[in-house]
Amino acid sequence: MPGRGGPRRTSPDAGRRGAISRSVSSGEQQVEAGSRDTVEYDVARIGLPQIEYAPRGDDQPDPGEVVWTWVPYDDDPTQGKDRPVLVLAQEGAGLVVAQMTSKDHDVDAADEARYGRRWIDVGPGAWDARGRPSEVRLDRLLWVDPSAVRREGGALDRARFDEVAAALRAQHG
Repeated sequence: MPGRGGPRRTSPDAGRRGAISRSVSSGEQQVEAGSRDTVEYDVARIGLPQIEYAPRGDDQPDPGEVVWTWVPYDDDPTQGKDRPVLVLAQEGAGLVVAQMTSKDHDVDAADEARYGRRWIDVGPGAWDARGRPSEVRLDRLLWVDPSAVRREGGALDRARFDEVAAALRAQHG
């Protein structure tokens, strides 16, 4: 978990393979990557990355775009599922992202708060074929290797991206 001494190894096959660690550096900041492609980004230790809206429509994941990648579960980081994430920044050789969901967490806000989870509504977008409203998780950021991105789903509009960035700054200081 963020705030507990650094990113954890997260991989669907972490139990079958030994931990292979590598470091991804950006200036003086460092993020440890695990045996696969997704690790928790420790905002408490590293700080927020420079969040800047920069979608390019170039078939590469850019800040402001929603893409799909494997996201580890909170309670068992060796397991997870493919889900949409909002690209927030490029950091070292990877991307800092926030997971998204179409589940309405306003209805279970007390439970979510009890577990330290915070969400912001961003509405519907091209990333969801059924046009469902989406939410972005604020309390848990991830570092993803760009090669782990499975597909692009569209871009958040600038105003909504700026709201997410402001909420992240308020959440993490």
